[in-house]
Amino acid sequence: MVHETGFYDLLGVSPTASMDEIKKAYRKLALKYHPDKNPNEGEKFKLISQAYEVLSDSKKRDLYDQGGEQAIKEGGMNSGASPMDIFDMFFGGGGRMQRERRGKNVVHQLGVTLEEMYNGSTRKLGLQKNVICEKCDGYGGKKGALEKCSNCKGRGVQVRVQQIGPGMIQQIQSMCSDCQGQGERFNSKDRCKNCNGHKVERKKKILEVHIDKGMKDGQKITFHGEGDQEPGLEPGDVMIVLDQKEHPVFQRQDNDLIMKMSIKLVEALCGFRKTIQTLDNRTLIISTMPGEVIKHNDVKCIQNEGMPLFRDPYERGQLIIQFQVEFPEKHWLPEHLMFQLERLLPPREDVMMTDDMEEVDLCEVDLSSQQKHYSREAYEEDDDGPRGGVQCQTH
Repeated sequence: MVHETGFYDLLGVSPTASMDEIKKAYRKLALKYHPDKNPNEGEKFKLISQAYEVLSDSKKRDLYDQGGEQAIKEGGMNSGASPMDIFDMFFGGGGRMQRERRGKNVVHQLGVTLEEMYNGSTRKLGLQKNVICEKCDGYGGKKGALEKCSNCKGRGVQVRVQQIGPGMIQQIQSMCSDCQGQGERFNSKDRCKNCNGHKVERKKKILEVHIDKGMKDGQKITFHGEGDQEPGLEPGDVMIVLDQKEHPVFQRQDNDLIMKMSIKLVEALCGFRKTIQTLDNRTLIISTMPGEVIKHNDVKCIQNEGMPLFRDPYERGQLIIQFQVEFPEKHWLPEHLMFQLERLLPPREDVMMTDDMEEVDLCEVDLSSQQKHYSREAYEEDDDGPRGGVQCQTH
């Protein structure tokens, strides 16, 4: 029994979610609320990262399930990792120490179709990124003309004092806007006109993203050194995270493809011949023999017609077909012909009726009345009053 579900709710998963479901939920939310993409959602990003840090660790998750967030704090299991470190570690970065030597990594989500993952594809992606200014070689202005920032006195930060109550003040520290936290700046005449003293300029870069056959949802494609450039730092990486779009026919399960196929009752009993259009536009013909009965929800498979295996595309998984048997509507056969059909079908089971048995009528369930009843029951305060059940309607 889970004590509280706050962390699960943050990630939008149930308490019984698998590790893969938790990872997928975190990936989508972290990319959506990352400060680079959503500067005003820093607190949401922090909460999502905290929830993932706990639920991705089996020991912390067990402790949380038993005692909630308080148990995590009392158990001393807060690692103190920053949301950015968790994000970097999830997407293959190296955390705080690595960021000191390298620029930050840039992560982009790329929506891809199942066809692209099946056949392989190349997509062109245009990115805006910071590059070292060509005019000043990343210096920001005229060599030797740097001056101490007069606004922050060379500290790179500004301190502001704010009164929050009688006799209570709050000290707020923020990065100096004049020198961008550098503590030094150029005056206007010595500043580089190309980058306006920022040392970097924005340029568009076209990346060719090769989606190999068999790649999976959430798989990362890394472009080393293609991230934002900063003076004195090695550029970070650009990481493309594949986000598989839903397909109208096939669902993917690891290397297998799953589809549903509707068949008529006559086809289920007397055999059928059907076609399937594959993701690479081939047409497969499947058939059953007369008398080879297919029941509702029966599952069959075709070997080697699933997804190609990543880096071994000549091997494929299975194509799994779940059959949905469509029964005819009411009164589809005239009553005087029913006895002929009954003679052809397996015999029905007779029931011995006795005088102490009671015969009743079968009715259709009235779903609209049932929903109204449940809605009314939810707002009803008198728990002792009579309660109705599922409503039936007769025809």
